[in-house]
Amino acid sequence: MTTTETGRTTGRKLARFTGHYVEMVAAMIIGMVALGPLWPDAWTARPDLGALVMATDMSVAMAAAMLLRRHSWPRIAEMSAAMYLPFVVLLAPYWLGVLSGDALMIAGHVIMFPLMLAVMVWRRAEYWH
Repeated sequence: MTTTETGRTTGRKLARFTGHYVEMVAAMIIGMVALGPLWPDAWTARPDLGALVMATDMSVAMAAAMLLRRHSWPRIAEMSAAMYLPFVVLLAPYWLGVLSGDALMIAGHVIMFPLMLAVMVWRRAEYWH
């Protein structure tokens, strides 16, 4: 008797891909809520430091979630970089007075989510299965 293994359908792969993304976002939210109170108020009160603190909180929790899913350290580092990069790039305009603190936080988050998705598409073998 022979058996043939059928692969997952495209719809199923897309659902798992979307699930990975949602899991990372959920982990990021958990990280902000759980780790945010651990930082000194003087740090979180400053928009520039607050943005980096928030990126750290989100990255730590997301890295833990990715480790549980057995992602490699290079993939975790790439995803963490995708989370930090928008804030780091926007720090110069903030320091020059071009962006307000609120604009820094909003723009950093708005850019972060599609950037994370771009990393997932670029490394789709990690997430599309």
